[in-house]
Amino acid sequence: MAQCRVTDFFARRRPRPRAASSWAKRTWRTPSPAKLEPSAPVPTKGGSRKRARPSAEPAREELTRDKPAPPARRKLRLPADAVSDPASPAASGSPEHSSPSKKTKKVISAGQLPNLAPQEDKVPSKATFSELKLCLQRARELGARVQELRTSTQRNDAGESSTPEAKEHPAGPCGEKAPAYQRFHALAQPGLPGLVLPYKYQVLAEMFRSMDTIVGMLYNRSETVTFAKVKQGVQDMMRKRFEERNVGQIKTVYPTSYRFRQERNVPTFKDGFKKSDYQLTIEPLLDQEIGNMVPQLTASRLLQRRQVFSQNLVERVREHHRAFLASLNPPMVVPEDQLTRWHPRFNVDEVPDIEPAELPQPPTTEKVATAQEVLAQARSLMSPRMEKALSDLALRTAKPSSPGSPSPELPATPPATPPAPLKGVSQDLLERIRAKEAQKQLAQMTRRPEQEQRLQRLERLPELARVLRSIFVSERKLALTMEVACTRMVGSYHTAMSPGEMEKHVQLLSELLPDWLSLHRIRTDTYVKLDKAADLAVVTARLACLARAEAL
Repeated sequence: MAQCRVTDFFARRRPRPRAASSWAKRTWRTPSPAKLEPSAPVPTKGGSRKRARPSAEPAREELTRDKPAPPARRKLRLPADAVSDPASPAASGSPEHSSPSKKTKKVISAGQLPNLAPQEDKVPSKATFSELKLCLQRARELGARVQELRTSTQRNDAGESSTPEAKEHPAGPCGEKAPAYQRFHALAQPGLPGLVLPYKYQVLAEMFRSMDTIVGMLYNRSETVTFAKVKQGVQDMMRKRFEERNVGQIKTVYPTSYRFRQERNVPTFKDGFKKSDYQLTIEPLLDQEIGNMVPQLTASRLLQRRQVFSQNLVERVREHHRAFLASLNPPMVVPEDQLTRWHPRFNVDEVPDIEPAELPQPPTTEKVATAQEVLAQARSLMSPRMEKALSDLALRTAKPSSPGSPSPELPATPPATPPAPLKGVSQDLLERIRAKEAQKQLAQMTRRPEQEQRLQRLERLPELARVLRSIFVSERKLALTMEVACTRMVGSYHTAMSPGEMEKHVQLLSELLPDWLSLHRIRTDTYVKLDKAADLAVVTARLACLARAEAL
């Protein structure tokens, strides 16, 4: 009796509700009663604290009976049904899943991702499909528009191709386009525009100067001038390649500058040349001096020859410029003594290269190079029968010459049609506009440098008149000295200018408008007096009209 009471006492003191509440939180670990196996015992209310363990498969029990327990850090592996359904009894009843851990959550989430990925990719695929269709449609529209623009530009180019201005840039010696500093060299020259030489012509002029210097040094020392010596000296001076082609160009431009010969037995001190080899020798052609003295290539003669070479180069460019003016519509004729600059549309750097002249070549010696030559020399040693057989073979292998086909006649050039933008415009109006433009370009090509400077000053006068009037208004004086007025104008004008140059502008302003601006010389100073009551707009309009009249 007492024993029963003690047992009841311990049974009542067991913390069953707390344990049940702690395990009740983890509902995903407990198997549902519907899925429990019939052999698994159902825990009673007053039973022990041990949880019911489902019976494992018999094969698995036999395998794990004699083996030790797996280590604690072994990678967790779940069966497929446990991964797909975490509430299944296989997932909850296995001894490896008795306690929840982070690894199991990661594995379950990783196993569920492949099932969810295809469902998430279905929606953006439809959106990207529609976007791709819109982009493709837009690209087709843009392509059609580009094609239309391209055809329109080709038509315009075809209409303008009849004019001589539509030329392609010259390609280099290797078929490549020349660099920009060579193609647009004439546009980057400082100072006033004039008869500027192309870049390649200027390089050739520098080569002639260097070559003349080297030849003069060797000739004055009574040495035999060879091309090898001149080539090395010119390349050291210019840092450019100097070949026989450049010597031929120099001979074309200035034929009376040198005499070229092929000579042997010229003493050389280099390993690359033999004394018996032929070498190109150069001898300057000089005027014979009075007396029996040998002429020398002095500095004055070097300068004179350089000027003659430059004039010959300019004359060559003049010929191309003359041909360009004759091809214009209407054609233009400019006197050579009045030409001070090239036509605005004449591209100086596109002038073709100078064709090199032929230089003396060493005499060729007969050398047997082919089998045909060997047979020709040994024909006298052959028998007539062998000679006839060889001639018959040559006739059979020779290709029959094709009869000369007559050259096709070139189609007549169609009359020049006006471009598309000028359709409907009167032909007389176009002729008058072209004649006026040609007259303006002719005046621009024949303008002297001093006239160019005067025109530039006239263009600055309207702005300088406003600056000068504002200076007089701020000073509140009737007259200012020339020095003070020029200093204030230099500080107020937007372009940097010296006081002396500004004084020339003020003097020109007083010459053109003596009623508005007057100069008074008193003792050693010159005073400037301005009529502030005059309308400034009228003054600037008069100056602009004078500048336009001077430009025409």
